[in-house]
Amino acid sequence: MDKWEMYMEIQQLIKQGFSKSKVANKLGVSRSTVYRHLKKSPSDMAVWVESLQTRKKILDPYKALILSWLNEHPDLTTAQVQDWLMERYKDLKVGESTVRAFVRELRKDYQIMKETSPREYEAIPDSPMGQQIQVDFGHTKQKTSDNKEMKLNFIAYVLSNSRYKYQEWLDRPFTTQDVIQAHENAFQWFSGIPKELVYDQDSLIVVSENGGDLILKGHRDRFLVP
Repeated sequence: MDKWEMYMEIQQLIKQGFSKSKVANKLGVSRSTVYRHLKKSPSDMAVWVESLQTRKKILDPYKALILSWLNEHPDLTTAQVQDWLMERYKDLKVGESTVRAFVRELRKDYQIMKETSPREYEAIPDSPMGQQIQVDFGHTKQKTSDNKEMKLNFIAYVLSNSRYKYQEWLDRPFTTQDVIQAHENAFQWFSGIPKELVYDQDSLIVVSENGGDLILKGHRDRFLVP
């Protein structure tokens, strides 16, 4: 429901005798939103909606880039889009809600549905000792000591035979240099280098480097160590 439709719906429900609280509950908005819309006349609302449509958005200069990401990766989340932007443009200051609204509008305007491809799982026999390490990337949100929310990114290594593990954490997205250093640290921790590295979700990190030129397709890719 766009701003104008919401305004008209609020006006109609109020005329039907519903209280402001009931209107807010029916439409799934806050009471302050209902009050704000009721204060505007139809002409004021029309001017306001038009100003929203023509007002330049902070992410407009990055529209083509974000659109290319969404077209190539329809299952991208808002958090991933924000991470890629912040990694590429260090001086860009933008909140997750702003990115979410911008991405939602792009999906609507260009009819890009958020599609997900179910991952296929299969049991595989344990590899010999020293044969293989599985590498995965992920993130989690945690509370700081002052009760603020912080997003932490991690890279995890698991020896396929013994299941020994090694992890590194960052409070920002991993760069290529970070990943290289983490690999070296992991090999030192395990006191050796395996013959094979298996990467899960590798495209989520590699695509954000070099202008998106280097993309490793698929969810599981194996690389033999020379």
